[in-house]
Formats: sequence, structure tokens, C-alpha cells
Amino acid sequence: MSKASEVKSGNILRFNGELVAVEEFIHRTPGNLRAFYQARMRNVRSGKLVEYRFRTDEEVEIARVETNDYQYLYDDADFFVVMDNNTYEQFNIPKGLFGDTARFLKEGMSVIIAFESDEPIMAQAPATVELEITYTEPAVKGDTSTNALKTATVETGVEIRVPLFINQGDKVKVDTRTGDYIERVK
Repeated sequence: MSKASEVKSGNILRFNGELVAVEEFIHRTPGNLRAFYQARMRNVRSGKLVEYRFRTDEEVEIARVETNDYQYLYDDADFFVVMDNNTYEQFNIPKGLFGDTARFLKEGMSVIIAFESDEPIMAQAPATVELEITYTEPAVKGDTSTNALKTATVETGVEIRVPLFINQGDKVKVDTRTGDYIERVK
């Protein structure tokens, strides 16, 4: 157990039996009242925002979280199987931890996963990925209005919007958070 004064933004706490990530932790001293810490925390599982005021001497439990790079191996029903690059140990990570970025995962890709006592609590795909276009309509000559986009399917099966000059077989860089095309890769 630690004192509330030892908590920093970015820590993960066990609060009311749930794991929460501290987003903001501010020390307040209002006028002639006692000082306190105003905390804004996000539940790791549900994503729900929690606000709480800690007394300066209040006991809090800071969770021991290990974050590491892992290699994504394959999709297994409700889980993604990843491997630790150092020990070659494999782990089943629930698909829900990756959120929307899961649709851009490709075998062999490096991902970041946080564990709290052998339980995966957070997973993060790379911010950008390079994927090959498997299908797109050919551009129509003369259809070159400004910022014209067409639909293309990438190798993971996701449809994205790309500029007209992109053809089948091209490699493109995609933002995994938004699904937007960034650039063509040579």
C-alpha cells in the first residue's frame, strides 16, 4: 500500500476492486480547508471514467504492471495468440483489448501488451501499419477532382478509402486508430 501523495498520472491503481488508469492527478488546497488530491481515472476493462478525491494520507494500492513487446502470431476464435520474443512463451489475449485496431493486425506484427499478475489488461497495436491492396477498382481517366477517393480492400480484409492513383498490389501506410490512408509505400 502507498500513500495518495505517491500516485502519479499514468499509474494503474486497484480502486474499489477494479483496475483504473490514472489520467489526471492534481493536488488541491482550497482556502482554509484541508488539502486533497483530485483524481480522474479510467476503468481499464470498461473504459468508464471515474472521478475521486483522495485525502493526502489515504492508502492506495498501486498495481504492478509489466508492459512488453510481443509478436502477433494468429487469430484463435475469441483470442489473439501472441508470443514473447525473449522466452518464446505464447499467450491468449482477448480480442476486446485491442478495440478497433484489431482489424489491421497482420501475422508477425509487433504489439504492446500490459500484464498485471499474469492477466492481460491492455493491448495496443502499432499506430501505423503497411498493408498491401488486394482489390480496388481501376481509376477512370478524367476523374481527377481534388481529393477524390475510392474504396480499396487491404490484405487483412478491411475496406479503406484511398486516392485514385492507388492500384491493386500497391503497399499503403494506414493509421490503425482511424483507418485512414496515410501514404503509398515504395
